Amino acid sequence: MVVDDEPDICKLIEITLDRIGLNAVLAGSVADAKAALSDRQFSMCLTDMRLPDGDGLDLVSYIASNFAHIPVAMITAHGSMDTAIDALKRGAFDFLTKPIDIEQLKSMVQSAVSMQPAIAGNDIELLERKLVGQSGAIVNLRKLIVKVARSQAPVFIYGESGAGKEVCARCIHELGSRSQQAFVAVNCGAIPAELVESEFFGHKKGSFTGADKDKKGLFESANHGTLMLDEIADLPLSMQVKLLRAIQEKSIRPIGSNEEFGIDVRLLSATHRNLQQLVNERLFRDDLFYRINVIELNVPPLRERSEDIPALAAHILAKIAGENTPKRSLTDAAIERLCEYRFPGNIRELENTLERSIALCEKTRLDADDLIFQSNMRQHRDMSGASSAAETNAGAEVAPAPEASMVNTLGARTGSLDDYLETIEKQEIMQALESCRWNRTEAAKLLGISFRSLRYRLNKLGIES
Repeated sequence: MVVDDEPDICKLIEITLDRIGLNAVLAGSVADAKAALSDRQFSMCLTDMRLPDGDGLDLVSYIASNFAHIPVAMITAHGSMDTAIDALKRGAFDFLTKPIDIEQLKSMVQSAVSMQPAIAGNDIELLERKLVGQSGAIVNLRKLIVKVARSQAPVFIYGESGAGKEVCARCIHELGSRSQQAFVAVNCGAIPAELVESEFFGHKKGSFTGADKDKKGLFESANHGTLMLDEIADLPLSMQVKLLRAIQEKSIRPIGSNEEFGIDVRLLSATHRNLQQLVNERLFRDDLFYRINVIELNVPPLRERSEDIPALAAHILAKIAGENTPKRSLTDAAIERLCEYRFPGNIRELENTLERSIALCEKTRLDADDLIFQSNMRQHRDMSGASSAAETNAGAEVAPAPEASMVNTLGARTGSLDDYLETIEKQEIMQALESCRWNRTEAAKLLGISFRSLRYRLNKLGIES
């Protein structure tokens, strides 16, 4: 159904829809639209903002309340982003700006009509498999994901590092109309400031030193799919302006190109930082914040849903166990110990704790004393350091021969020197990551190395971050 009182617009949309095999029913007013909704079934509704007898926003609200299975999109005047955002918050699927871009219209309509009328049983199963637990917080989160998956509105995912923000983003993508298209995730803090524009929008050969060939940017790679901007708070202010324009205009211009081209991307953004506080401190643009924060998804930290830890632990243990690895389990005491721990690194820290404990314990059933938390490792190193200092003081009168010291040290260590050094390196990096709540930028600063060096070491040591 097309709700508009301008004959030329209606004719243009009708012809476009006919070419992709869809019939258009025209309604010239809010009253006509409501009458048509009560008489027949529609796969989608397109409505103008200004109508002879009312407001298109009110029609969006009416359809969202009474015909929730029908995606509705708003047609707005060029530059009326406040209206578009209001429509999305009221439940609109997406929006178009005048003058209407035919390709954007086709893409939006095809996405809308491909949506399932109701959430299927296998989709519920997918959510329960990826977002494990039955606490009130996680059940409400799954319900909200089902709702936002049916929209094209930008979603802002807020939560601590390791809580599962990217998992939520992937669920939104997989349950939505773009599930067969690309899902592209990028950590904004991992891109050097001077390369952000090229990474986002691409560049043409010869546009700057080192640009020896054309490069496709992240927006183009995610075209017709979903783009997740993780740690969006780390974007430089200069890039925030360009990102805002790309979102509003639904078009991009690669570096070195004289022409823009349209893009159709579902935008999801995430951060562990307080974005509203950054806006207040003028470290993040308020207009970009309101544009990406149409729908907010708050991912609870693990300590606020500790009742989910037994199910999460069982799920992680099953995932760790491979074909040639015996399945491990936990005693009641071990589960109780896990539930008592605060897990500042959230689910990611729980995974690391279980993997570490399994690697260093040969039992098939782990007890409370077999669990090796990051705090245990720090205590062990502190005690080792204190012990070494005491031995140094005690041996001040009669120092052993250097050769004897080397023999004792090497004799206490098993495996090669490379393995030993790698273990120490991994422990220090894990400690830094967990103390920084898995913010890799901050962890690199704490370790006194560059971000690129940390990223290399994470890959080398097989540490997921």
